[in-house]
This record gives sequence, C-alpha cells and structure tokens, in this order.
Amino acid sequence: MVALDTNVLIRYIVQDDKAQARSAVQLIERECTPDEPGFVNLIVMCEMVWVLKSGYGYSRKVVASVIRAMLTSAELDIEASETVWQALGTFERGKADFADCLIGIHNKKNHAVTTYTFDFNAAQNAEFSLVG
Repeated sequence: MVALDTNVLIRYIVQDDKAQARSAVQLIERECTPDEPGFVNLIVMCEMVWVLKSGYGYSRKVVASVIRAMLTSAELDIEASETVWQALGTFERGKADFADCLIGIHNKKNHAVTTYTFDFNAAQNAEFSLVG
C-alpha cells in the first residue's frame, strides 16, 4: 500500500502544474488499484479541503463532490471512511468547515459528549458546544 500526501491529490484534482499533475496522474494510476488502493488519512482530507476552498476558491458543493468521488473510488482507501461520510453529510447540510464536521463526529465516535469551541458555525453542529 502507498499513501498519498495532500500536494499529490491537489495536483491530481486541480491539474494546475502540468509537470506535477502528469506525475501525480501516473503515480496514482500505476500505484493505486482496487487490489492495492492508495491510503488517504484524515489529516490529508482536511488539508485537501482547506486548499481547494481557500487556495483555489472551490465552492462547498464542488468540494463535497470531490470528497464523494474519493469515498466511492475503489482506488482509494480513505481512513475512517464511515466517519468521513458522516462529516460530508454534516458539511453539506450546514455552515461548519469540513474539518470541524470531521472533528466533531470523530470525537463523538470516541465517546466525547460534546466538543467545546468558540466557533459559532461549528457550534451549529450537534457535536459542538460554544464555550461561555
């Protein structure tokens, strides 16, 4: 199994640097197969979403479709995919950042009653509570 870093996934998705995009495509097509999928961890998922939204201006809807495509790809093994699916649903329905959705759901799955935050948008999610 190989693991993929954020920058490789960004080059593959965005295709903004021809040489790096070509290398990313070749790597993923050669190394990531249904029998040996490429591993994408939770940190990389959060970084990728942040880069797509902040760096490239992708909308929530487009980012959600990228996450969905990754989750349904036989060539990728997304860490804690069930948790990512739940975070995706929360992200699509609310205003919280994807990372906040993932944090709240991941913490709940690890027996947290709530996750305290100062972030109002995150607190709109049932897994978060505002401090104060």
